[in-house]
Amino acid sequence: MEVVEHVADLRGYLAACAGLIAPGGLMFVATLNKTLKALALAKIGAEYVLGWLPRGTHDWNRFIDPKKLRAMLEDAGLNILKTQGIAFDPLAWDWRLSRDTDVNYIVVAGR
Repeated sequence: MEVVEHVADLRGYLAACAGLIAPGGLMFVATLNKTLKALALAKIGAEYVLGWLPRGTHDWNRFIDPKKLRAMLEDAGLNILKTQGIAFDPLAWDWRLSRDTDVNYIVVAGR
């Protein structure tokens, strides 16, 4: 969860991880979308307003659009199976699967 936006060589990292996936295996990649909504909520809101993370934890320039992430996983030899949003529910104080991929999302890929 939320590792790839901190990796310097994203293509190399994904290729190395994909190389470890056995036939029939799955790779789950969860990250932040490159949208203004993600910048506002995951960067500014979480780091500066709510203080959930240390300031500077995320670099919005490293947030990645789901289409680009899926393309990189396909380039690494994997098949995209699903893209799913993840949303925080402040009333339940819980994370839930969602159709909304604007902020957090998961891509599931298989070999």
